[in-house]
Formats: sequence, C-alpha cells, structure tokens
Amino acid sequence: MNNSYYTGKINDIVSEVKKAVVGKDEIIIKTLLAILCKGHILIEDIPGVGKTTLALAFSKALSLKHNRMQFTPDVLPSDITGFSMFNKLKNSFEFKPGVAFCNLFLADEINRTSSKTQSALLELMEEKRITVDGKTYNLPEPYTVIATQNPMGSAGTHNLPDSQLDRFMIKLSMGYPEFKDEVSILKAKFSSSPLDNVQAVADADIIIELQKYISKVYIDDRIYEYMVQLSTATRNHPMIKLGISPRGTVALMQISKGVAAAMGRDYVIPDDVVSICSDVFGHRIMLSSKAKLSDMTAENIIDEIIKSVPSPGISAK
Repeated sequence: MNNSYYTGKINDIVSEVKKAVVGKDEIIIKTLLAILCKGHILIEDIPGVGKTTLALAFSKALSLKHNRMQFTPDVLPSDITGFSMFNKLKNSFEFKPGVAFCNLFLADEINRTSSKTQSALLELMEEKRITVDGKTYNLPEPYTVIATQNPMGSAGTHNLPDSQLDRFMIKLSMGYPEFKDEVSILKAKFSSSPLDNVQAVADADIIIELQKYISKVYIDDRIYEYMVQLSTATRNHPMIKLGISPRGTVALMQISKGVAAAMGRDYVIPDDVVSICSDVFGHRIMLSSKAKLSDMTAENIIDEIIKSVPSPGISAK
C-alpha cells in the first residue's frame, strides 16, 4: 500500500472525531498521532472544555474497547489493575481484571487520586502489562491511556510524580473554544449528542497496521542528532532544573514519525520535530526557581532552545 492509503485513513479518523469535537483540529491530530505512535496522552485543562468528549469520540471512531474511570481519593490500585479472589467452587484463586484491561483507558481527573493509586499506572503505561500477586498479565493491543487532569493548584489535586509524567508521550491543553465554535456547540447540543454522529472508520487491526507503517518512517542521522541536541540543550539550560530524559527523546522521535506520515511522507524533516517538540518536552522539564521568579514558562524556554539549536538542512522533496 502507498503513502496515500495511510494518510487517507488518518484523515478519515480525524474527520469523524471532528463531528464531536469542534474547532480543535490540531488537538485531534496530535492525539491521534500519539495513539498511532503507541504513546499515552495527558490533557490538562479546566472542567467542561471537552477533554472527556475527545477521548470518547476516539473510542467510537477507532472502534476500540474502552473503559473510563473517574479518579477520586477513594480509588484503590486494585480497581485499576484487578485482584485475585478465592473461588470456593474451584477451590482456587481467580483473577478479576481491573478497569485498565481494554484498548483505550480514559483516566478522568487523574490528579485527584492518591499517589499510591497513581503508581498503579506506571507498569501498564510503560510495559503494557500488569503484575498482580506475582503473576503478569499482558494488556490488549493496541493500548493507550488518555488521562485528563485539572490545572495544578485546583482544589483536591495531587501533583503527578515525575516518573509518571515522563510516561506520557505528549501533554495537551484544549483551551476555550472560539466564539463561532461555541455557537456551533450550542446548536449541536440542542439537536442531539455530538457523539451519536461519530461512526467507526477503523478498528484494532487497522490501528496496528498504521502503527507498523509509522514505525518504518525513515529518519536521517542528522535528524537523530538534531533531536539529541534539543534534549541536551534542556539539560544544560540555566533556567531548567531537570532536563529531558532519554525516554523523552525517544518519544520525540516516535511522534515525529507520526507527523511525517500524517503529511504524506515516509521520512522525517526538521519541521516535523519542531511542530511537536513543545508538546513532548513541556511536561517533562522542571523549571528552576529563577525561571519561576522571572515568569518564564516551559513553552517560552523550549521555543528559545529550538531557535538556538541549528536545524539540519533537510527539507521535503
């Protein structure tokens, strides 16, 4: 199959999700690319801007088994991973799978639960498997976690540990809709639920096929070096206390391939890397006290780094 087939399939999925999520095309595309690059997505924003609708629209368009959990202080790790229960009839223990056993797991308001419960996600996000009572269970393929969180400092929130933040390929923010888009949302809500209009245009097999195609997208050695130079710059920047880990560089490489595939190319160019860099790096770096006192944001510093690192002379054919 040629590149146009895969690009067309990506466009079909985006078109379906757009039926439910109005005016957020860039967010939709980036979310899909993270799914197709076997990554997880963290969406941070205030309540009511469509975070959950976005995740549910993807579950319908991709025809994937999905589960949703509202994370609250009383949620236990076993609610997510599952637990062993003794069966009197069989005189043995049986494993009861938790809510995470699905293709698309929506973790709603993830930062409202305890750190102990949040840690239950570490293994399943990194290794796509869960260990309970010494026995390991593989999660189905494809597997993606879409987590939403309220802004830091909101009542009842707990900061996610750095080790968990690093496991999210990208972090996005929905933001308020444009005026005309909000009018469209009101009209759509009046007639029916926008999610009812979303049709399945893919399934697990197609997603796995797209994932395999994207993994084969070519990256020149100069692009690899460019990515490492960007990561290294975050580690040496005076305004950054904690820079990008190698896992973060790998995430940038993977989703840059997805950007190239969405543009109809089977090779990566520097613009692909730049277009997604802030979404990959933003939640991974820890700003220094000096940066906070200077009102610097992660996005400001990443933009500065991108401008300071020489781009390799590779362009689209």
